[in-house]
Amino acid sequence: MKVLRRKKIIMFLAYFLLVALTMLNLANYKWTKEPQQCNQPMQGVNFQSRSDIRYLYKAPQVKKRQLVYVLTTWRSGSSFFGELFNQNPDVFFLYEPMWHIWQKLYPGDAVSLQGAARDMLSSLYRKDVVGMVDEKVCRKCPPQSLQMLEEECLKYNTIVIKGVRILDVNVLAPLMEDPSLNLKVIHLVRDPRAVANSRIKSRHGLIRENLQVVRSRDPKLRRVPFVDPNHKMNKKDGSDYHSIGAMEVICEQMSRTLKTALHPPSWFKGKYMTVRYEDLVENPIKTVRNVYRFVNLSANHDIEIFAMNMTTGPNASTKPFIVSSRNATQAASAWRTVLNYQQIRQVEEYCQHAMSLLGYLRVRTAGEAKDLSRPLLTVPKI
Repeated sequence: MKVLRRKKIIMFLAYFLLVALTMLNLANYKWTKEPQQCNQPMQGVNFQSRSDIRYLYKAPQVKKRQLVYVLTTWRSGSSFFGELFNQNPDVFFLYEPMWHIWQKLYPGDAVSLQGAARDMLSSLYRKDVVGMVDEKVCRKCPPQSLQMLEEECLKYNTIVIKGVRILDVNVLAPLMEDPSLNLKVIHLVRDPRAVANSRIKSRHGLIRENLQVVRSRDPKLRRVPFVDPNHKMNKKDGSDYHSIGAMEVICEQMSRTLKTALHPPSWFKGKYMTVRYEDLVENPIKTVRNVYRFVNLSANHDIEIFAMNMTTGPNASTKPFIVSSRNATQAASAWRTVLNYQQIRQVEEYCQHAMSLLGYLRVRTAGEAKDLSRPLLTVPKI
């Protein structure tokens, strides 16, 4: 009982002390409070509704990247055309990334490889480089920092990929339809007869690709023989046959692209541009400016001078896959004096529809082909 009585006395004294301290504090309190004095005038603040407040916490708008694909085929001047972007320090440029797909899946035919090539493009445009890695395969290779490649890619607002292994723009429809990608396609074309001539000159470097493309030909289709009966066959005729035979598939796929361009669906409008190689070498500055404007870039003086120098140089490299300065106008018409008439007729037969739409005129005789004063270029229908 004595212990309980002590506890009560202690609690009473503590309570009494608390009340006394509170009364002392209230004695010094000013019951009439003066307005607060500010040294600087207060700035007006607009009322923020709930939606306005949410807006303040939104992530800042990131400038949308411009993605570009240069759609073309082998020996169309695409290495030079790609350099017009590669020389620009504001552009992240990739050269022929789908080459690895074709090499890995050899001897698959060209048409059956279109889906795999598109999937690789999709990963590249989405900056998913790490996602394409197969650890089992990559163990055999020296260590590479793919994360560093992704980070480097993210520094640029314009990403350009040049490739010859997508044969028809319609293959890219899923990517062009995707609003998150903002993909534009530049279709670089060249006179198919000039392409065939250059393919023959580069036959040793294109053996595998020629075979993959030729395997896509329709085996049931009857073809007209164009070989002169008096012609004596030699060792190089086989590779020449595949070089020109590949033009059948290339031009057939090109025609599908051009038909889409003539009657564009909604996903296609404003996202496709055709560039003729002949126009590029004839008027490089005008063409470069048009191309850059299409992809929301500005062609500076250095890019224009580079284009001029590359199309007016006196010497060209004898190596088929080297970009060098040359008299490009002469190079563009070299096929007229190199191909025989049977070869010209064969290419024209394969490519007549595409040639008509693109403004490439056919020749009726061997003499017409060799008459360099006769122009074979007219206004395109695309």
